[in-house]
Amino acid sequence: MIRLSQLKIVPGQENRLQYYVAKALTVREDEIIQLNIVKKSLDARKKPELFWIYTVDAELKASANFKRVFKNKNVSSAPDRKEYQIPKCGKSMLEHPPVVVGMGPAGLFAAYLLAKRGLKPVVIERGNDVDTRLRDVEAFWQGKPLKPNSNVQFGEGGAGTFSDGKLNTGVKDKDGRNRAVLEIFCKHGAKEDILYDGKPHIGTDILATVVKSMREEIIALGGKVLFGHQFIGYDVHTAENGFQEPEEHCFDDNKKDLFEHIQTLKSVKVKNLPDGSIFSIDTNIVVLAIGHSSRDTYEMLYEKSLPMEPKPFAVGVRVEHSQDYINRTQYGEDYAMRYPNALPASPYKLTARANDGRGVYSFCMCPGGFVVNASSEEGMLAVNGMSYSGRSGEHADSAIVVAVDEKDYGSEHVLAGMHFQRELEQKAFEQCDGKIPVQFYEDFKQGICSADDKKVHSIKGEYAFGDVKSIFPDVISKAIVEGIEQFDTIIPGFAKENPLLCGVESRTSAPVRILRDECYQTQIRGIYPCGEGAGYAGGITSAAMDGMKVAESIISQYCLKL
Repeated sequence: MIRLSQLKIVPGQENRLQYYVAKALTVREDEIIQLNIVKKSLDARKKPELFWIYTVDAELKASANFKRVFKNKNVSSAPDRKEYQIPKCGKSMLEHPPVVVGMGPAGLFAAYLLAKRGLKPVVIERGNDVDTRLRDVEAFWQGKPLKPNSNVQFGEGGAGTFSDGKLNTGVKDKDGRNRAVLEIFCKHGAKEDILYDGKPHIGTDILATVVKSMREEIIALGGKVLFGHQFIGYDVHTAENGFQEPEEHCFDDNKKDLFEHIQTLKSVKVKNLPDGSIFSIDTNIVVLAIGHSSRDTYEMLYEKSLPMEPKPFAVGVRVEHSQDYINRTQYGEDYAMRYPNALPASPYKLTARANDGRGVYSFCMCPGGFVVNASSEEGMLAVNGMSYSGRSGEHADSAIVVAVDEKDYGSEHVLAGMHFQRELEQKAFEQCDGKIPVQFYEDFKQGICSADDKKVHSIKGEYAFGDVKSIFPDVISKAIVEGIEQFDTIIPGFAKENPLLCGVESRTSAPVRILRDECYQTQIRGIYPCGEGAGYAGGITSAAMDGMKVAESIISQYCLKL
């Protein structure tokens, strides 16, 4: 195979890819045996002239003039791609299957790998299966009461199910996990373009299909999934009947003092939410993929003295613009005429620094998407962004958030960041009696309530006009304004378009990190925190990859006693 890079194709001509490849390689089209797209990204740096930039691998017939082909400076031999391999099972025997808590990306992929190696995991998910969950969430958006265990945050697929479904990540991937995540998604119903798109995304509608298919395979491989069951605690072996010294190489020397009192896991306690019954599951291994909104779980782990530390995150608002306006700023004013129906809804990514040094940035930008009520606790309100796979909505929305840390929380308590989130969400809820509070940017700057413009906004859930600015401490609302004003110099009109602001975006990431060693375990051997809820990931793909790493560590040590 040979690799051709930097192949430019005008939007709308993608169906002639083989023709353009043949032309670049100076061969006939019938001399191309096979063509694989490695990467595809849009170059809009010289708008209004836009190009898709392709990297492709091609297999040519032996009759092709290879000497002439390699005269192209963008042609080279295609490198061998490292195939991801799940490790083989270790020799230590497990009496009981491992338990996985949470069925977001981290828990789902951990369970998937464990099932693939015959460890028959038991997955505990407090929320409902994805089909029931979709109905619950839609009913909530229509004004029905919130279901605290089946909502945008909790249920099969995790919080990522109701998002834009972005699959890009900055995590270094020498072992091929990133590619493996995408391939597993494709196997279970995602479109193949995520394998090569420079900014892959999957969309809420496709994610729902994918996670359901993965769950069905886990069950077919001997695993078990318990929906409507909440992890509420665990029991450990005492030093006398089960104490095990950890492997010395698993410790970070800087954190050894946090792992002085080593115990081993004996069982996990589970509550059947529909009937209220409580029971234990015997196991020596539990994967804690609890998600960033499992606040009651954080409180339980804190009470049991599992080592955690506060972690910075960010809070702010959702900003809604017309998608056509964003497209015009990114593609050129006449993009629709130049490239009719040939361009995707444009994303953007922005960063700024407020006068006090705080970072302000766009987060989870959703082209053609919706602002959604993402609440998970009664009396509190949080928003998020969501797109379907087609990204065909009339509006673009993005979180514009400000970095916060311990000095903002007003306390040195480990869970102070979580308490800070709750305070903001309670104010947001009270602002408009449980409806999403919204305010136009110019009014936000001045601190006055906006009048209803009677226009249709892309918002899932009831909303009302209020004073979003009053939800935040002054330093944060001031930083939001400074950031948006700076963004206006990067994307002209970003502020002057007077966009709609929705509050409050508070679930950007976990407010704590559950400490683990180099073998991914806590001081209690057998407890493996992972994913976004444990503070080790920041999106669907990175969470899935972290779940894979934890599963690999377990698999390489253990096999299940038959």
